[in-house]
Amino acid sequence: MPGAPNEVDVVLYVGTDCHLCQIARHLLLALRRSIPFHLREVEISSDPDLERRFLLEVPVIEVDGELAAQAPVEIEAVRAAVVRARLRRAALG
Repeated sequence: MPGAPNEVDVVLYVGTDCHLCQIARHLLLALRRSIPFHLREVEISSDPDLERRFLLEVPVIEVDGELAAQAPVEIEAVRAAVVRARLRRAALG
């Protein structure tokens, strides 16, 4: 469930028993302390299309529907994507 109407939506696509996914989750939670955003985690095994698309790339992070990072996650790229999305939303009012 999304947060405030102008809050950036970040989706973390994860695999089962994925160590890199756990690291990405912790990085996102730390980032969220300084830059607010709505975080949603999606297990790719719940959807065959997602599993086909991301199986070899998890963790995958989307910010407002745009690919921001995939394994290995560069948290600075995610930070930049969240800031850009926040600026876009602010410009749209």
